[in-house]
Amino acid sequence: MAGNFDFLKNIDKNLYEIINDAERLYRAEFFEQCTGQTRRFGEKICRNVLGKNRSNEVTFDEMLATLKDKGQGWAQEKEFIDDLYFLKKQGNNSVHADEVKQDGMKALECLQRAFEIGISYAVYYKKANEKILKLRYDTELMITGNKSKKSLSESYLEAKEKAEKNIKKSAKNKKSKMQVTSMKSVPQKSGVPIFWIIVGISLIITIGIILFISF
Repeated sequence: MAGNFDFLKNIDKNLYEIINDAERLYRAEFFEQCTGQTRRFGEKICRNVLGKNRSNEVTFDEMLATLKDKGQGWAQEKEFIDDLYFLKKQGNNSVHADEVKQDGMKALECLQRAFEIGISYAVYYKKANEKILKLRYDTELMITGNKSKKSLSESYLEAKEKAEKNIKKSAKNKKSKMQVTSMKSVPQKSGVPIFWIIVGISLIITIGIILFISF
């Protein structure tokens, strides 16, 4: 089954197996285990990058601190280290949590960051073909084994267009409802209003009394 990390097969088979297992765990909805596996992937890459520069570091945290201290300060390197810290933190949270929290979104973010780490490692540390820098993490490929027919930007634009249509439709329905409501008026009453009937009767009685008194 094809996966997002196939580019690592010929670069580091061990790394490929580790992160490929993480994708399998995600598909099986073992999200915490997936997160822990991405941490393992990050720690292995960190150890590989340090190489001869590694001295007495034992833990992932110690290796990251050394990697950061020996960094050259370029943007890609900073992003690479930040992503490694993210995998370490999420992996630790997953392993040491008191309760199981099957957070699929967090596990997916770990896979995406692991993907960026893998790309940087392959190109900048293993001198792989720079064409792989154009690769983007494909969620559909991870889940189904089939590449998405639409790019991320195309999917975004499609979702945006759909949302705008729904907003316009909702506004149109609301306007139409308001127009119908405003057209409803109080029906006009036919005949003489009771007020004027009372006034008329009172007037007739008054005139009658006056005439009676006069005669």
